[in-house]
Amino acid sequence: MELKQGSMSVSEYAAEFEELCRFAPHYNTMEAEEDKCVKFENGLMPDIKQLIGFNEIRDFPTLVNKSRICDKDGKAKANYYK
Repeated sequence: MELKQGSMSVSEYAAEFEELCRFAPHYNTMEAEEDKCVKFENGLMPDIKQLIGFNEIRDFPTLVNKSRICDKDGKAKANYYK
């Protein structure tokens, strides 16, 4: 899995990530929750990854939610300064 967020929103990226995880059984176990979170983080855009990464969130739903918040805030900030 080499999925990157690219121009997708975090919600779109998370949905695609979850879809592809179906084909990687390792990421669907409780023991692999940390690996799944690290893999998800590594595919995020650098600005979101920087804000999220230092928190070391290892609960996947929480990580996705916090990433969505960062994405939304980043877009609001960009629009404010336009």
